[in-house]
Amino acid sequence: MPPPTVQDNPFIIVGAGIFGLSLAYELAANRKYGNVVVLDRYAPPVPDGSSVDVSRIIRADYADSFYGSLAVDAMKEWRNNPDWSSHFYDSGFLMLSSSRSHPYISQCRSQPVEVFEASEAEAKVRTLYPGVQAQLNGMTAVHNIQGGWADARAAVQGLAERCRQAGVVFLTGTAGTVASLIKNGSRVVGVETVTGNRLLADTVVLATGAWTNLVLPDFNLSLLATGQPVGFIQLTPQEAARLGSMPVMINFDTGVFCFPPTPGSHMLKLARHGFGFATRVQTAENHVVSSPNLGGDNSVSGYLPEDAETALRDGVKLFFPEFAHRAWARLRMCWYTDTPRGDFVVDYHPSIEGLFLATGGSGHAFKFAPVLGRHIADCLQDKAPLALRNKWRARLPDQNLTEYLEGDGSRGGPPMRVVTQQEQARL
Repeated sequence: MPPPTVQDNPFIIVGAGIFGLSLAYELAANRKYGNVVVLDRYAPPVPDGSSVDVSRIIRADYADSFYGSLAVDAMKEWRNNPDWSSHFYDSGFLMLSSSRSHPYISQCRSQPVEVFEASEAEAKVRTLYPGVQAQLNGMTAVHNIQGGWADARAAVQGLAERCRQAGVVFLTGTAGTVASLIKNGSRVVGVETVTGNRLLADTVVLATGAWTNLVLPDFNLSLLATGQPVGFIQLTPQEAARLGSMPVMINFDTGVFCFPPTPGSHMLKLARHGFGFATRVQTAENHVVSSPNLGGDNSVSGYLPEDAETALRDGVKLFFPEFAHRAWARLRMCWYTDTPRGDFVVDYHPSIEGLFLATGGSGHAFKFAPVLGRHIADCLQDKAPLALRNKWRARLPDQNLTEYLEGDGSRGGPPMRVVTQQEQARL
């Protein structure tokens, strides 16, 4: 499919997450598209998107050489570009496993990392980071001093503001909530919002994250929305100070990871990078897909399934035994857009003209924010190398996606499960 060539023609991006915003900025600021419109249910930072709240891991440790190289490029921006470095905390990054030969960690050892064997890990980690409380006996630790975390909400706010300064127009609320695609034969020519407003464009980009299958329920593009549990514990300033010298840590046995206390709010955050929880949502066309709710903010219910909350609590006991029984200040689901092996989907739809997809973040896209828009735009304009196009192409599943979701090897914990109707009603 030929890429769009008339840069002043209307160009619609549905979704104000990290895929949509990074593409919008690249097109408007660097490639001089003069009529870029971004639609979303909420103004960015979208409260129930996957790239918001207080923190996201920034690391270059990848078993996959492509993402490792991309992460190195992004890390340079996080460290040196004031647009990004003001939101980056260079805390260090620690990967833990009870298995010395965990395949993902073993492949990450090609990075400039230190490996602490099980007999020495606890002593060495606590020497480097006096704030660490974690009980690490019997665990191998892989340490990268060049990792850390970013204030995701502030980074997204900054990117959205740069988009506005570059001329990007935002439509939010009901005016930005897309109900359907407008088609002319096999070609998408625009979108219709829930208010009935019809917006026409040469090209429509779906950067709709976990909601993608609600928009395209009749054409499964190997995408599955999964909820991943997140919990927050409120600390006092004195408690936060005791933990201040600690890295981001992830336990590959369970998938649970944690951050240093958030400056200012003194909030302790834990989450699980696992296989998650799927919902069952029936669309108007009688398709059944996994998706968060479309009509409200999915971050406010405060509910997690019992096994999800237990997993986080076990993480608190490992990482922060001092607060093993401290009540949660907040719980939420973070909604991933999973693909079978963690590759993004950045490609034209295989059978619908005029429709481009930029989604499938699989829980690891945010760290690439400083460089992601350039690569998405190259795919859009058919300028990307063939290897990149193949890596991110839209693939059709050859069986039920939920039966072969593997990820990239970095996840831990139990297999994905479908929530019960009672659980889903409380999410």
